[in-house]
Order: sequence, then C-alpha cells, then structure tokens
Amino acid sequence: MSARHDGSAGAGFSLARFVAIALKELVQMRRDRLTFAMIVGIPILQLVLFGYAINTDPKALPTAVVDYDHSDLTRSITQGLANTGYFALQPLPGEADADRLLATGDVQFAIVFPPDFTRRVLRGERPGALVAADATDPSATGNALAAVNQLATSVLAHDLTGPMASLNARAPPFTLNVQRRYNPEGITQYNIVPGLLGVILQMTMVMMTAFAVTRERERGTFENLLATPATPLEVMTGKIVPYILVGFLQSAIILGAAKLLFDVPMHGSLLLLFGAMMLYIAALLALGFTISTVARNQLQAMQMTFFFFLPSLLLSGFMFPFRGMPEWAQWVGELFPLTHFLRIVRGVLLKGNDTTQTWPSLVPIALFMLVAGALAMLRYRRTLD
Repeated sequence: MSARHDGSAGAGFSLARFVAIALKELVQMRRDRLTFAMIVGIPILQLVLFGYAINTDPKALPTAVVDYDHSDLTRSITQGLANTGYFALQPLPGEADADRLLATGDVQFAIVFPPDFTRRVLRGERPGALVAADATDPSATGNALAAVNQLATSVLAHDLTGPMASLNARAPPFTLNVQRRYNPEGITQYNIVPGLLGVILQMTMVMMTAFAVTRERERGTFENLLATPATPLEVMTGKIVPYILVGFLQSAIILGAAKLLFDVPMHGSLLLLFGAMMLYIAALLALGFTISTVARNQLQAMQMTFFFFLPSLLLSGFMFPFRGMPEWAQWVGELFPLTHFLRIVRGVLLKGNDTTQTWPSLVPIALFMLVAGALAMLRYRRTLD
C-alpha cells in the first residue's frame, strides 16, 4: 500500500506542489536581505557605471604649458589646443615643473614653446614645440595626440595673413614634436600587466580573508575562538599575517612573469614597491576581515566581495582611463585603494618614481587600512559581547 502511494505521489507533475515550493523559495529569498539586495543592486550598479562613468575618449586632460616666447602665435596655438576639448591648460614657469608633474601623474601632457618660437616661424624655419605625453596609459592619450597632429596645419590660419600669408602656402609653419614618455612604443602590456598586480592581489586577499571567520562560523569552530582569551586585535592580526605572506608570494610570481614574459621595464626601486605593496595588502586584508564579521555565511561573503570588487575595478583606472570619467566618478574612484596602488606600481616600474613622488598615493591607502581595521575590530568586539 505504501509503495503504491509513493509511486503515485511522484508519478505526475503537481501544480500545487510546484507553487508551494516556489513560494517557499521566494519567502526564503526575501528573508536573506543581503542576497536580495545584491540581486537588485548589482544590475543597477553596472548600469550606472557603464552608462555614466565609463568613457574611452577622455577630454579636458590636465596639460602643463611652459611658454618661454609669450607671443600672440603661442597664445593662438594654446587656444587651439583648448578648443579641441582634450586639453585643460595649466601655465607653468619652467620645464622642470612640467617634468615633475608628469612624473607624479598630476598632468597628462606638457607643452613647451622655446624662447625664439615666433621669430623662427616668421623666418620660415618651421620651429618645433615640445608635446610630452604621459603614455603609461596609451588609451588615455591616443585621441588627444591625434588632435595635436592635425592642429599644426590650421591653428595659425588667422594669424599668418597679409605679408605673412606666404607662410601658409607651404608646409605647416611649425611642428609639434610629440614625446610619448615612459612608454614610447605605446605597448598596452606595459600598462595592463603592472595593473594586474593590484587587481589580482585585491581579488585574492579580500576574498580569502572574507571567508576566514564565516568559514569558522559555518563549521562551528567560531564559538571555540570566542571562548579563548584572544583580543579582537590579536585575532585579526593572527588571521591577516599568513595572508600577507601569500600576497608577497603572488607578487613575486606576477613581477617575475611581467619581466620574463612581457619585458615590462622596472626603472624604480623594488624595495619601495614591496613596501607599498605591504601597506596595500594590509588594507585589503582589513577589508576582508570586516566583510567576514558582517557576512553570515561564505555565500554572503562572496557576494559582498564582488559588490566591492566591481566598482573598484571599473573606477580605478585599470580598465578605462581614469580621467575619462566624470568628476563624481573620479571622487568615488579615489576611495578605493586599487586606484592609488595602480599609480604607485606604474609610477615605480615605468617612471622610476621615488618615495617623494609615491607618498601622496600611500596616504589614502593607509587611511583606508585604518578605517577598515577599526570597523573590523568594532564588529568583532560586538560579536564577542
């Protein structure tokens, strides 16, 4: 009788049972507020970021202008540059100042007019003005340099009139000598491969640490940890330090592969880079530990990690030019440690930056680490109570 009953119960598809199970799943999903928030939040986040923040044709790039000539012709050329929309001009007194801002990444271009520029134009000598570009990210400068190359043929059409009209009848009256600094050949790997160091560390460090406490909670060993006399700081540092060693191992592998496989130049101090890397890894591990104290299981920890990872990847300047984003997106991007670490690793490897040029990017990472570490200890102390 029971066997016949079991067979009949599973023989056909029951709409009532289907509806009951579906309703049960919907109720369970509604109770899991974090998962429900991710289901709604991630599509909205992607829509906003890709629709508003991402731009592969950056405009208003900061440009240092050093004009030793101070003539009407040089002012016409700089105005022509501004009219293209690609350059936001910033006058500077000397070329050394422009070189310094290029090295720190504060400007994307530096334009230098020699003292005798106008006199040589009037003599028909076709003098050259220097256009130095920070080419560590070729995609950020490509369209702007194309506009520069077209400028020389037309920008002085209204200035060279009357007796000087003959200067327009021949080749362009001057040249713009473009220097692609730090990456003269425009090799994309020189930009991407160093950036991968920061991206891979972020993905692995945050995720592994985020699982640290949630895994113990699921296995039932978290209560044993709470019963020990260990303080929140001791627990957090004890869980973080082993992953710092893992992070350094990953970094050594990535840098070795970058040199051997892609011939990425390494002009700066590797000791400085590894010091900055230690701070960056500590900040990521503090964030991962904070996530582990909030998430109730490993699935939630993975969801929260992805919710942090997606905007960090898109707004840091790794995939798309940082200065191509609107101002509000740049402000958001400045909150992520990946944004600042990308500037450090590219600056040290490609530009040979020293400590003086690196510390402005180290400070935001240190602040992020302190805030994330304080939140982690606060959350863990509440768990103890």
